[in-house]
Amino acid sequence: MKKRRFPKLLFLLFLLLIVAGLIFGISQKERTVGDQKEKTGLEQMADAARAVFDQEPEQVKKLREQETAQTEEGHQEYYFQLLRDQEKVIYRQMLQGIRERKEEFYLTSSEDEVIDRAYHAVLKDHPELFWIHNREAVYRTTYPGEDYSLFSPGYTYTDQEVQEIQAAMEQGYQEMTAMIPENADDYEKVKTVYTYLIDTTEYVSSDHDQNLAGVFWKKQAVCAGYARSVQYFLERLGIPCIYVEGSTKGSTEGHAWNIVLLDGQYYYVDATNGDQPEFLEGDAVQFVEHKTTLYDYLCPFPDEYREIYTASEEFPVPECTAVDKNFYVLNQGCFDTYDTEALYSYCKMRLDNGAAVVRFKFSTQEAYNEAYREWIQESYIDRVAEYYLQLYGLESVEYHYGLLENMKTMYFMF
Repeated sequence: MKKRRFPKLLFLLFLLLIVAGLIFGISQKERTVGDQKEKTGLEQMADAARAVFDQEPEQVKKLREQETAQTEEGHQEYYFQLLRDQEKVIYRQMLQGIRERKEEFYLTSSEDEVIDRAYHAVLKDHPELFWIHNREAVYRTTYPGEDYSLFSPGYTYTDQEVQEIQAAMEQGYQEMTAMIPENADDYEKVKTVYTYLIDTTEYVSSDHDQNLAGVFWKKQAVCAGYARSVQYFLERLGIPCIYVEGSTKGSTEGHAWNIVLLDGQYYYVDATNGDQPEFLEGDAVQFVEHKTTLYDYLCPFPDEYREIYTASEEFPVPECTAVDKNFYVLNQGCFDTYDTEALYSYCKMRLDNGAAVVRFKFSTQEAYNEAYREWIQESYIDRVAEYYLQLYGLESVEYHYGLLENMKTMYFMF
């Protein structure tokens, strides 16, 4: 029996169909985030598998077989817990690929909402992944009719720079922990983190200001860098801490801060706003001895803080209601009503204890207004200055004041 030969014409036609199928697949491929770029090796393999064999790549099949861990030691992963089941799967796949610094990797979903929510949750939960969040483009490649995609996060730093930044992070952590008092409770640890970051970081916009590299490597950052660093420190200290993004009320300006859990109650912590020496009147900011940490944003009164900032609606965050850990409440410097002699006695007590900064706040606008009228407008603070002269045997003293009207707080520096 003779073997039948495959006609050359049909063979060529078959090859043309394969090529046409590949070209069609390429033309249908969509990049849903960022600019277009050249087709990669993994994309070529995916196109070939789809066109010739009409099946998923082997890597995608293996991903579908993996179990999804519900927790990870050392990380709170608050936002992970808010995700739906499919979003949690994508979150874990992203986390693995980003940690391994893969240029591209498969996800077992092609849905925009699923991928976006998972990616945003990863960014909020893992500040230590500083190399993926600094204005770099992110690419997503999807395929018509297929429920998987290629994800290409943009990486900011070289491997050598990553090592340098991680070394700076570790040095910063060791410096900070050395400042924590012996037998300190969680509040004291949070306060130490707050103070350390304010003392070692300058609020400056730069190429690294959105992440830990700005704070620990360049010592310059904006709100996102401060808030991610608070989260990074507190997670290592075992204190639940959430990174929060939102906006300033009445404007389009964005902001980032933290929510921490202390003794079963949630509190706001905003290290960025604790670093603003320019609030002092006149030329006081020029004096090094007058640089002071503003503790008004360490566990501030929740209603006062929410008058300034609103959290994003993408994910819900815990409600803050407690005031027990407010700096002024803890230090008997918060007054519900205004009483001239009570406030004067408080100022004397602070000076007697060696304070160069006397600060206090009021819980009501009415009390604050009364104090402002008498102590600032009518210069009652001169009476405290006279006591300072007697206390230290001086003939003259220069003092300055600072006001945080939104927090109903007054500062006097001698």
